[in-house]
Amino acid sequence: MDTKQNKPDTGREQLQQLISHLVEGVLLIDPSGKITWANKAALAMHGCEQLAELGVTAAQYHKRFVLMYLNHHKLAARQYPVARAVSGEEFDDVRVELTLRRKNSDFRRVLVMRSVLFTGAHDEIEAVAIVIRDETEQVNAEGRFERAFAVNPAPAVVCRLSDTRYIKVNRGFLRMTGYSSDQVIDKSLYELDVLREAEYREQAIQSLQQGEPIAQQEAILRVQGGIDKFVIVAGQPIEVANEACMMFTFIDLDACKQAEESLKRSEEGFSKAFDLAPIPMMVCVEPVWRVIAVNAAFESVTGYRNEEIQGKTVVEIGLWEDAGILAGIRDELHEGGGIRNYEVPLRGADGIMLDTLISAEPVTINDDACVLCVFEDITDRKRTEIELIAAIDAVMQDTSWFSQTVMEKLAQLRHSGATDSKLELSILTAREKEVLSLICQGKSDADIATILQLSRNTVRNHVAAVYDKIGVHRRSAAVVWGRERGLASY
Repeated sequence: MDTKQNKPDTGREQLQQLISHLVEGVLLIDPSGKITWANKAALAMHGCEQLAELGVTAAQYHKRFVLMYLNHHKLAARQYPVARAVSGEEFDDVRVELTLRRKNSDFRRVLVMRSVLFTGAHDEIEAVAIVIRDETEQVNAEGRFERAFAVNPAPAVVCRLSDTRYIKVNRGFLRMTGYSSDQVIDKSLYELDVLREAEYREQAIQSLQQGEPIAQQEAILRVQGGIDKFVIVAGQPIEVANEACMMFTFIDLDACKQAEESLKRSEEGFSKAFDLAPIPMMVCVEPVWRVIAVNAAFESVTGYRNEEIQGKTVVEIGLWEDAGILAGIRDELHEGGGIRNYEVPLRGADGIMLDTLISAEPVTINDDACVLCVFEDITDRKRTEIELIAAIDAVMQDTSWFSQTVMEKLAQLRHSGATDSKLELSILTAREKEVLSLICQGKSDADIATILQLSRNTVRNHVAAVYDKIGVHRRSAAVVWGRERGLASY
């Protein structure tokens, strides 16, 4: 008799040992409502270490633990899964939030419970088991997702894959489209088509059906009032409440499109002004100064055709005879950000050298760092000056019959050319006066740089500024201007 009684006990012990190692929690309750056993997982899910801490009976269990549905509705004692199971009710996946009744306890778990009834030969209930699954981390993660999703400024909607209906929408999407939440939630993806006129629509729909990521692509979204909005849409598979879903995120392209149109109009305006400008102009891409455009005036003055030199560097074209000229211009640009009236010889398409003044400014075109160059052809002016000075020199070979006044006028005309006699020393800065004084003493740019402890590029800038202010284009004319005003010994 004893042997027969021990066999079931031994089997029960082995079963309990097996259950004790399960990840899921298990409570065993006898028909009277007494909690007879719990595995370690079940104890941990209740914040307990010993069986007695659960309460001996279902009534005591109710006194120690508060159970609420996730909508924060408290369960009455008879609604507790333990009480329902003891009454013989079978149920699946009752999700509750469990907390302790004692004060100052922050213990909280989200548990999913189901009942298992063990019956005898005559269908009488011999024991009841409550199988428990801890979903606290999942629910917390879902809560974090909900909060992040709601406040994320990037427009987004979540579509359930099983029926392609929207189950979540954030404020960013509502602001972008002008819709209310009710106009989005439970609508089909085909009613509110977020992939409308997408670049790769068929591929995107296939990825949606297979629950795979949808790559970023442009689409046109119909928003409130029937207005079309250009967007970039992308899809990311996620799981919400144990259901496979797709989260669509959007970038509003309207502002970008408007900026593109504005930029396009601006570039068109620049292009027209560039082409119609009466002075020679050239645009090059840095750092190698590759020509991307020249205007009609440049073609007329130099003889180069735009299509012939476009894409070539100024070195390949041979615009400047001396390679050091480009280095000097580049240094001036990097030091001062721009240059004005820098005198350089320019080789024309026929090989003839032209006397020019170049002004240049850094510009950005299509996100490329470029340089806009403007040229002034002073070849005829310099030829005229040379011829005039030669004529005056010839006349002044015999000055015996000229009055002193005429001599002074001729000397002034011979040396200053286009110099404005009203210009005075006050138009020059102290540093520019120092530079001009040293020029009058016959010093080269290198000498001036050494004496004033400046870089040669800085000296060239000062010399160009002096030329511009006193209205000359040659060193000799600057010397005459300065000596007439007593700068030789400044």
